[in-house]
Amino acid sequence: MKLSDFYYDLPPELIAQHPSEKRDESRLLVLDRKTGKVEHRVFKEIIEYLAPGDCLVINETRVIPARLYGKRETGEGVIEILLLKDLGDKRWEVLVKPGKKCKIGTRIVFGEGKLVAEVQEILEDGNRIVKLEYDGILNEILDEIGVMPLPPYIHEKLKEKERYQTVYSKIEGSSAAPTAGLHFTPELLKQIEDKGVKIARVLLHVGLGTFRPVKEENIEDHKMHSEYYEISQEACDIINSTKQNGGKVFCVGTTSCRTVESAADENGHLEPQSGNTEIFIYPGYKFKLLDNLITNFHLPESTLLMLISALAGRELIMDTYKIAVEERYRFFSFGDAMLIK
Repeated sequence: MKLSDFYYDLPPELIAQHPSEKRDESRLLVLDRKTGKVEHRVFKEIIEYLAPGDCLVINETRVIPARLYGKRETGEGVIEILLLKDLGDKRWEVLVKPGKKCKIGTRIVFGEGKLVAEVQEILEDGNRIVKLEYDGILNEILDEIGVMPLPPYIHEKLKEKERYQTVYSKIEGSSAAPTAGLHFTPELLKQIEDKGVKIARVLLHVGLGTFRPVKEENIEDHKMHSEYYEISQEACDIINSTKQNGGKVFCVGTTSCRTVESAADENGHLEPQSGNTEIFIYPGYKFKLLDNLITNFHLPESTLLMLISALAGRELIMDTYKIAVEERYRFFSFGDAMLIK
């Protein structure tokens, strides 16, 4: 398939610049992928589509203030880095700007010396491996000197940092939020559990794929960056029993979807595991486990748009996106939600 098959026109004013006033009062477009029927609802009404015995899969990752502004140790020029992936032993894969100023051996100082990064390797795609130097706990230092890494299409300053975190975020390590989860409130989650819906908690740290556009015209030539995931015995038990008992698995966001689809065997059975996934889901992919997907509206020509096209069919998704534009839905990270059932 061609990259241009996933292009659509989006008026810039429909790109949400801030979250809705109340998380669960954003709009919800419901698409029945079998009939093509579209409904226009409010997000908190999602509970009407969940039945006792179903299961909701959520991603517990938490965004770190991963964008840092510093200077080379020589004092020249502002350098921006974005922490992407913890490689262990204080080594991180990072995006850097401007790249030409960051040769191997370059030392970058942040927060008046509270954190120093030394460039150790330059990767094929231009990313760097850096070794961090600091005293104390890195997450506490990042809280003090780091900035939330909002996507480049958001130009307004975020008033509350927690609005770029899900209410169930727990394990720090992401460079971007799993944005479909931003619509849930503790009250809505309790109502869902009280209805007899089980909640399975998985982990995928959102990394570079969120920031990197597809450049190859033949989409099959695109290579996904790897992202770290974990799925526990408890989550496996909940999801496996849901499938065995005839319930439906609702994944909250493409990250939860990619986690369970990476971990499932050919029969859709899960065993506890952790590792890195480079799974790329595009039309032609046969889903092993997911039944329904709760997601946001995605960028043109993005891997996320390809994923939902694999689930519902490219033509139906592109037609539905035209409806969403006509109905003035809010798009992307802080935008409205979609349920594909």
